[in-house]
Amino acid sequence: MDARSDRNAIPLAVDLDGTLIATDLLWEGLFILLKKNPLYFFLVPFWAAGGPARLKQAIAQRIDIDPATLPYRAPLLDRLRTEHAEGRKLVLATGTPRKFADAIAVHLGIFDRVLATEGLDNLTSGKKRASLLAAYGDAGFDYAGNSRHDLQVFDAARSAIVVAPDRHAARWQAAHGAETMPAPKPTVRTIVKMLRVHQWLKNSLIAVPMMLSHEYFNSNMIWECLLAFISFSAVASAIYILNDFFDLALDRKHLTKRNRPFASGALSIPFGLGAIAVLLAIGIGTGLFLSLEFLAVLGGYMVVTTAYSLSFKRMLLVDVLTLAGLYTIRVLAGAAATGVDVSFWLLAFSIFFFLSLALVKRFVELRTTAIPPGERIAGRGYRTEDQEIVAQAGMASAFSSALVLALYMDSVAVRELYPHPWLIWPLAPIVLYLTMRVWILARRDEMHDDPVVFIIRDWRSQIVVAIGAVLLVIGGW
Repeated sequence: MDARSDRNAIPLAVDLDGTLIATDLLWEGLFILLKKNPLYFFLVPFWAAGGPARLKQAIAQRIDIDPATLPYRAPLLDRLRTEHAEGRKLVLATGTPRKFADAIAVHLGIFDRVLATEGLDNLTSGKKRASLLAAYGDAGFDYAGNSRHDLQVFDAARSAIVVAPDRHAARWQAAHGAETMPAPKPTVRTIVKMLRVHQWLKNSLIAVPMMLSHEYFNSNMIWECLLAFISFSAVASAIYILNDFFDLALDRKHLTKRNRPFASGALSIPFGLGAIAVLLAIGIGTGLFLSLEFLAVLGGYMVVTTAYSLSFKRMLLVDVLTLAGLYTIRVLAGAAATGVDVSFWLLAFSIFFFLSLALVKRFVELRTTAIPPGERIAGRGYRTEDQEIVAQAGMASAFSSALVLALYMDSVAVRELYPHPWLIWPLAPIVLYLTMRVWILARRDEMHDDPVVFIIRDWRSQIVVAIGAVLLVIGGW
């Protein structure tokens, strides 16, 4: 008997979570459940008190997964398909509930048998070892696993394949010289993508109240704005991570979002939860150096963004109104941090301006998502036939923001604040240029970024914004 025939004579058992897929279905299922109904949060501790199997089954009974979108480890899956084609028996041996394991086995079509958690019998570690020994005998199977929960199974197997090992499995692999299939290590770029550092540009809105009050060289206000920026950026990144957890299934169906760290499996959910805790500690801790009013605004931002992730983003129009409000909250945060009063004019302009940009985001999604008429975009409240009304509302909001700005420039407040108010009149056409250009690019299918981030990054927009800033400074002298 040659080596290949000898290898194929006994089955290869394969773990699921962390081994065949670069994620953990218990964590994913928990966030799918909470997205379905956040009130389940209060039941989770009671289920967990009944043991891991009780928690797994409670979640599995209430949700479904899409096996086609899971982040499979391509090298291992390719090898399994090859061995299946050569006639080797493959066994999916997992602590995941049978409902999920069977769905994955049916989707892949390469497994001859499935051993999974059933009832309150959690098929991990010693129980998985016992099940495999009962079925195939000592050293009667090979096994592919990845974690400390697989060490007992490794010891009972004829040979082991250690896939993307944690530190316990890595030590076992080194001691036994077992075959290994390492996964790519997260890089600095992976962490940057997780934090969505480019989105921090939005928090520059915090400096708007200081700039409009002409306190350009006030060192105290500059320091307060810097602290507020750090606080908001840390909290925003924490909420982005949480939002990624709730949107894993949707992101994996998206052309570009499927490459996000958690959707792709490059980072684990427990790692993300740890990052959330650190980021919130940084954000709130930094905020403590500022006023109570700032902390109140920061708290409101956290509540609204969490509500947006859980529910508001799926509600027609409520989502874009919420996004416009979140931009405006950043302006309010800057006012609270520096003690500068915010005028009615600024808030009115902010709502209309950012509503227009929020509608751009939805318009682009409608343009780029292929869905049949009458059906909603996944995770949104919009249908393809809404495209024109969304565009009309967005353009109307853009012109409304320019109108508010024009009325403001003819108000008593401007004449009191600016010795040369005629110098700031070009701000109205500047706003129209920025918003209309964004909408034209969106209609050309050339708008791929968040529109606020696009305006901040785009060199043409930068020049126009710089001209506006210079006019504000000169007009105030």
